[in-house]
Amino acid sequence: MSSEILDRGLVMDAVRVTEIAAIAAWKLVGRGDEMAADQAAVDAMRTALNDLNIDGEIVIGEGERDEAPMLYIGEKVGKGKGPKIDIALDPLEGTTLTAKAMANALSVMAWAPKGTLLNAPDTYMDKIACGPGYPRGIIDLDKTPAQNVEALAGAKGVDASEITVCILDRPRHAEIIASVRSVGARIYLITDGDVAGVMNTADPSTGVDLYVGQGGAPEGVLACAALKCVGGQFQGRLVFRNADEKARAKRIGITDFDRKYDLHEMVRADAIFAATGVTNGALLDGVHYEDGFVHTHTIVMNSATQTVREVRMKRPV
Repeated sequence: MSSEILDRGLVMDAVRVTEIAAIAAWKLVGRGDEMAADQAAVDAMRTALNDLNIDGEIVIGEGERDEAPMLYIGEKVGKGKGPKIDIALDPLEGTTLTAKAMANALSVMAWAPKGTLLNAPDTYMDKIACGPGYPRGIIDLDKTPAQNVEALAGAKGVDASEITVCILDRPRHAEIIASVRSVGARIYLITDGDVAGVMNTADPSTGVDLYVGQGGAPEGVLACAALKCVGGQFQGRLVFRNADEKARAKRIGITDFDRKYDLHEMVRADAIFAATGVTNGALLDGVHYEDGFVHTHTIVMNSATQTVREVRMKRPV
């Protein structure tokens, strides 16, 4: 089953899906309308998915069924024939970034054999991630950010001041920021887009060593799919703000509300990950129009073969 899902044809299908969604969102870059940009990406991604020979189910999406017309958790996509797959997606990661024409907006998707992606509720998650090349267990959610920085610095053979930590710029992260700065580490603050933030830890060109903070649980699963393909470590713990969120988690089979998940518990089999830039960013160029052609830049990863491809597409408008 895994080889069927991860064959080359389906890898390129994943690229086409995120390309189509990114182009749809790009048409609304800088227009100031987050909802319209998100809806355009959702509609384009749904249409593209339903044209594929897959039997897919959304396990990480834009909410639950009562929040349709978003791509909701439990929605069936594809033609209903072909491999059975779990799909995690964010048609537009960075709605605010898109509306304001800021960097790092992406269209993102991952898929894996049915039953192998964590069916995470649409809640928050405490997260920590680093790139490949470190001893297993080098990072731990139960340690302070400062302790994690020092552990990573020790493994890397540098002073803590040489470590760069990516953190979402949110008031809730004030204590994390203070802890990181207490040992002299650099902080790279981002306004949105924590899938890209986690991915930055696995790309030496970004200079980011560690990601710490609280963000969406769905984005955590997507980020794990990317790290599974390129190496790295991740831990996450769901955060529930009220009884309603716990009830929603119970409905999808989550009963241990304090569980600490690692990467391989969140993505339990080989996976495909694809991301297409909507706006220019550290990892990907955004969609742009030139001489009657639209250009896209996509990264696609396959954990079965440990391959990472950059795909640049040019098509007439």
